[in-house]
Amino acid sequence: MTKRIIVCEDEDSIREFIVLNLKRSGFDVTDVNCGEDAVKAFEEKNGEFDVALLDIMMPGMDGFEVCKRLREKSDKIGIIMLSAKSQEMDKVSSLMMGADDYITKPFSVTELIARVDAVCRRVNMTVEHPAEVGAKITSGPFEIDLKSRTVLKNGRPIDLTQNEYQIMEYFLKNQNTALDRMSILRSIWGDGYYGDEKIVDVNIRRIRMKIEEVASDPKYITTIWGYGYKWCSPADGESSENAENRY
Repeated sequence: MTKRIIVCEDEDSIREFIVLNLKRSGFDVTDVNCGEDAVKAFEEKNGEFDVALLDIMMPGMDGFEVCKRLREKSDKIGIIMLSAKSQEMDKVSSLMMGADDYITKPFSVTELIARVDAVCRRVNMTVEHPAEVGAKITSGPFEIDLKSRTVLKNGRPIDLTQNEYQIMEYFLKNQNTALDRMSILRSIWGDGYYGDEKIVDVNIRRIRMKIEEVASDPKYITTIWGYGYKWCSPADGESSENAENRY
């Protein structure tokens, strides 16, 4: 099935370069030159896009705001931010707003297609690798339904992006096991990921904000300094407030 991409870039030459190469690679591309038109196109097509490529620095509605609005409308679409800036804060801000990845200009055709392909694979994982009906994983107050790809805490759904869901699934399949950053990165983003492994840290920060009682004092996703993270599953009959093995 052809993957559908929306490209939002205000510089004509860059937008044309991106569109040309995506089309050559077999993608169905819709392109716009401002944030307002990106949101409008998304709504007109009922959100039927696999990936959005959004330039950050645009007049009017910038890429950050477009990212925020698209993520509010869909937790399924993959979002990749584009920017000439390489400052760390741009990357962190994009990811904290719900973006899946970040590409710094200038970039090669190979990098662009590889990053878009990787996000498409994650977005379409539900269709490509359906779980068996009734397949679930539990840990303390949490339950993951592998068929519907949903996470519940005390019976209530948690709103997660596709990346966040996959990290949660990886943790709960490896409860009480120390996981280094690179193993998390390879599992979620793939072996050929071009970006910075710090993307793992930012996504875990977002997850903590959604699942922990106090994000700054995590009880479930604990940090193993200099190594990575561990999911601490409360023992049977033990409340989350009394869970041990914190770092």
